[in-house]
Amino acid sequence: MLMLPVVALVGRPNVGKSTLFNLLTRTRDALVADMPGLTRDRRYGFGRRGPAPYLAVDTGGLSGDADGIDGLMARQTLLALDESDVVLFMVDAREGITAADEQVAELLRRRNCTVRLVVNKAEGLQAGIAAADFFGLGFGEPAVISAAHGDNVSALMDAVLAPFPTEPDFAAEEADRDRTRVAVIGRPNVGKSTLINRMIGEDRLVAFDQPGTTRDSIAVPFERDGRRYQLIDTAGIRRRRSVHEAVEKFSIIKALQAIDGANVVISVLDASEGVTDQDASLLGLAVERGRAMVIAVNKWDGLSADQRDQVRREIDLKLPFLGFARIHFISALHGSGVGDLFGSIDLAEAAAMRDLSTPALTRVLEEAMVAHQPPLIRGRRVRLRYAHQGGRNPPLIVIHGSQTERLPATYRRYLINTFRKAFDLQGTPVRLELKSGKNPYADRRNKLTPRQERKRTRLRKHVKRGKR
Repeated sequence: MLMLPVVALVGRPNVGKSTLFNLLTRTRDALVADMPGLTRDRRYGFGRRGPAPYLAVDTGGLSGDADGIDGLMARQTLLALDESDVVLFMVDAREGITAADEQVAELLRRRNCTVRLVVNKAEGLQAGIAAADFFGLGFGEPAVISAAHGDNVSALMDAVLAPFPTEPDFAAEEADRDRTRVAVIGRPNVGKSTLINRMIGEDRLVAFDQPGTTRDSIAVPFERDGRRYQLIDTAGIRRRRSVHEAVEKFSIIKALQAIDGANVVISVLDASEGVTDQDASLLGLAVERGRAMVIAVNKWDGLSADQRDQVRREIDLKLPFLGFARIHFISALHGSGVGDLFGSIDLAEAAAMRDLSTPALTRVLEEAMVAHQPPLIRGRRVRLRYAHQGGRNPPLIVIHGSQTERLPATYRRYLINTFRKAFDLQGTPVRLELKSGKNPYADRRNKLTPRQERKRTRLRKHVKRGKR
């Protein structure tokens, strides 16, 4: 399994770390629009800008002050950097080198990590002039960018991610080809370790009534009914303001890497606490990576009928983007409903890896358009010509046509639901990619075959002789 590299953003306050983080993870625009109602109050996420996937970590501003709350923040941040593969040390081109920058640089020199100096807020400035003052910090040639405008950010990430492999480890993949990797995620103390112990039938993991017992991602291989699985117990992910210990920051990174490397994710919810905003945020992370999903609502046996109705209403209200996932109401402690999870895991993985033929996809697309035509845009109807599969895990369906970029989100959801029903893609997200291009048959109307061209030439010569 290819582990995602971790890229941390550090620097003194107000140098643009959060702006760059939002740009790299696209958390302020497309992600929120794709999943309405999602709470995005974390400072770590999956990088979506660059040649390969990675984890981005936004840290608190470092003032260089060793005392008080700033000192505590500095110690926690620098400890968390030990889990990072690359540190982007950000400075402000408009203000030049400050005493705080020099103090942060000194702190970073003491750490055993790879540092790339990034000069931000350089819009309208010549790169050479903007970078000149910062060579003295001793981190090599700076990268000059504008996070607010996106200038040179792609080139920066190309250089940052160049040393890391982008191809999977085929030997490891071959060994795990017939083993389904299942990541069990959830907030602290929702019963993840207890659930895994119940699923494998033995007390393999420590299950203790205290949040944060699991500090790392623990893989547990086992077999059931002739199928091979690997269950991954991840640390609970809390709200950013609740993360105080540096070791817990490491746990969050490990959990996100486990999500990325899983075939299927089991999200464990605590029925006694209902569906929290943090549950929705964590589930959004898994959906963002396109992971097949199963929802396990734990501690169900201790609720009254009214409380159960309330939990169901909260699921409908706060998790509308998970309509594709099967929901199981279970008790990990007593085992009720746990055995049913395996059927949903197998179905979700099969759906995520399903092969979809181009003729079948195009036929379903045509039937969908007959039932509900695409809308008119400025007097012209959006035309969708054919569809083919562009990827698996999750299934990616590519639709070609004209004016596809104008297709409303409501019609896209209609098409996704239609494909899901037609091909039984229950348990996995389905992604749609729309492409507009030149009609490949347009030029054929005016293009003659060689025989037709010779015939037309002879006819023209005959006409000319006749005129003479």
